[in-house]
Amino acid sequence: MKQISLLTLTAAALMFSGCSSKQYFEPEQSYSASSAASSYSGTIVDISRDGATLQNGRYIGKQGVSKIDLGEGYRFLSESPAYVLAGNTEGILKIIDKSTGEAVRAVSLHVPIVSATIKNGVIAYVLNNNAFGIYRIKDNRKVVENRSEVTFAIDTRAASPIFVDNLAVMPMLDGKLIVLNAKDTENAKVIYISSEKAFNNVVYLSRMGNIMIAATPKRLITLGSDGQKEYHANISEVATSHGNIYLFTKEGEVVKLDTALQPLASKKFKYAHFSAATAVGGRVFALDQQGSLIVLSADLDKYKIYDLGEADTPVFIVGTKLYKDGKIIELSKLGYE
Repeated sequence: MKQISLLTLTAAALMFSGCSSKQYFEPEQSYSASSAASSYSGTIVDISRDGATLQNGRYIGKQGVSKIDLGEGYRFLSESPAYVLAGNTEGILKIIDKSTGEAVRAVSLHVPIVSATIKNGVIAYVLNNNAFGIYRIKDNRKVVENRSEVTFAIDTRAASPIFVDNLAVMPMLDGKLIVLNAKDTENAKVIYISSEKAFNNVVYLSRMGNIMIAATPKRLITLGSDGQKEYHANISEVATSHGNIYLFTKEGEVVKLDTALQPLASKKFKYAHFSAATAVGGRVFALDQQGSLIVLSADLDKYKIYDLGEADTPVFIVGTKLYKDGKIIELSKLGYE
C-alpha cells in the first residue's frame, strides 16, 4: 500500500514520539520458536481488525494468504464467504467477488474507510470523518449514511462493525456504539463507552454468546442480560476464550476477567509493551514489541517466553497463526511448560 491516511500518520507519529524514553521488557530466559515457524511469500504493510494487506497487493484473512489481488493503493478491510472488501485513500470501497477475483462494485464513499463488514450482501462501514453507513449490493445503494461527532485523532486499532441478527453495531471513532436495524434504519440506539477527547475510538468489538464486548483505549464494557458492566485500564488488546475475557494492558499486565468484568487472575511482565495478543487452544499469547512471545496457561499461572526477534513490519494474528516478517508461527506448537 503506497498511500496512508493523514489520521493514520497522526496516530503513528504520536505513538512513536515517546519511544525514546521507554524501558524495555528483558526476560531472564527465552526459547527458540524455530520448530513452529514456516515461511510465506509476502510483507505486511497494513493491518485491520480482520486481516492484513501485503506489499504485493494480496491479503491475509481467516483462511491464510489469499491469491486475490486487491489492486494498487487498496487495503484489506474484511471478507465474507463470497466477497472481499478493500478501500483506498480516495474513499473507494471495492467489492471483490471471491469466485472470480474481479471487482463487482467500486462504491465512492468520498472519505477514506476505517472499517467495514459484510453479511448477506449488506455492508456496514465507518469512515474516518466518523460517518457510518449501510450499503446493499443487490440494489447498489446506500440504505443510510449519518455522521457522529467530529474526531481529530484516533487509535489505529479500529474495530470493525458486527452484525447481530438484523442489527448492525457500528464502532464509532468518538467512543460510542451505534446500533441500528439494517431493515429499519430510522430508530438507532447509541451506547456510550467513553468520553475521552482524543484517541477514543472503539478498538475492539465482538460477541460471545449473548454478551457483546467492546473497548476503547481506556475502557472495556460488556453488554448482556445483566446490563452494562465496565472496567478501566490502559488497553493494548482484548481477546476472548471459553467464556472469559483476557485484557492486555499498556503496563505489561495480562488480566483474566469474567463476563461481569470481575478479575479472576492476572500476571504482570515489567516493561512489556504488547503489539499483538490472542487466546486460543487453552493458551494465552502476548507478543512484546521487542519480539518476546509470552505463552501463558489459561489461568495465567504458568508461562514460557519465546524469542521471535524484533518485528520489522506489522504483525498479524489470525486463529493459531502469527504472521511476522515473512514467517508464520504456528501457535498451537508452542507450550507454556
